[in-house]
Amino acid sequence: MTDSNKWLILSSTLLLAVLIYLLAPILTPFMMAALLAYIGDPLVDRLQKWRLSRTLAVVTVFFSLSLLLTIGLVILVPLLERQVVLLANNIPGYIDVVQTQFIPWLQTRFALDINLDTETLKSSVQSHWREAGGLLGTLVSYISRSSLVLVGWLANLVLIPLVTFYLLRDWDVMVARIHELLPRRIAPVIGRLAKSSDEVLGAFLRGQLLVMLALALIYSVGLSIVGLELGLLIGLLAGLVSFVPYLGVVVGLIAASIAGILQFHDSTQLLYIAIVFGVGQLVEGMLLTPLLVGDRIGLHPVAVIFAVMAGGQLFGFLGILLALPVAAVIVVFVRYVHERYMASTLYSKS
Repeated sequence: MTDSNKWLILSSTLLLAVLIYLLAPILTPFMMAALLAYIGDPLVDRLQKWRLSRTLAVVTVFFSLSLLLTIGLVILVPLLERQVVLLANNIPGYIDVVQTQFIPWLQTRFALDINLDTETLKSSVQSHWREAGGLLGTLVSYISRSSLVLVGWLANLVLIPLVTFYLLRDWDVMVARIHELLPRRIAPVIGRLAKSSDEVLGAFLRGQLLVMLALALIYSVGLSIVGLELGLLIGLLAGLVSFVPYLGVVVGLIAASIAGILQFHDSTQLLYIAIVFGVGQLVEGMLLTPLLVGDRIGLHPVAVIFAVMAGGQLFGFLGILLALPVAAVIVVFVRYVHERYMASTLYSKS
């Protein structure tokens, strides 16, 4: 590769990064549609093998996923709303438990002098909750009054499914066109890297998403069987953050243990809560991850956390959407560079 070609690639990459940064506010629905299309493409390809046309396969997958998403939202949103209201109503009782049980225990155990004005704390929490409710009402009112914001929301609501449908229909054609534009000399290498990137992305976006949903279901059902009032809310939270290894079980176990002690006033219930998360970890390690994800991702937990935080800091919500796919592709290229370095004379010569 000549120096001029290297500078061309570098300048093109920088220009693309600048354009993404400048166009981030309007790129979000397109990136969400692209991710949805990427996730759904294998299902469409599988239906095509059953002698369905591409368009009919896309329509089948599109409406099936839309129906599942709609049913999920219809079921989950009222349940989550009740959980949040229950949490808000229980906060004064939790404060009383802390005042009457935990503070005296800390004072006796560690000889600490703790003075907590529970009435002020209760009034402060309740006032902030009312303000939050007022803020939500104000936000809804503002959206309904502002025609520009309302049009933007409606445009995204229509744009994301529409773009997803067209991307799904033409996905294979677009991939083939991009492959045709590659210089013939580097096409085999780019093709191999693209295949490796697809394996990593597919394992993470499709497999890890299913693992997250399965863990959220296991934790929510298990905690509800234990009798934890906030089991659904905590279970969904633990499943949602489980894309970082062990973060979901740590966050969920801590939150469920605190909620369990405050609700049951009995530390023996912690054993049942621990069993729920232990079962979830066993199912994930022995069944879900090997079956749905495999060992092809290679993203270190610290790299996952850094990628999400860095993407959000640089590009906002668009950056969060792009963070893990970009990080997975970077891992593939780093592996390729490492292979080339190990095979080079720079490494072999002492």
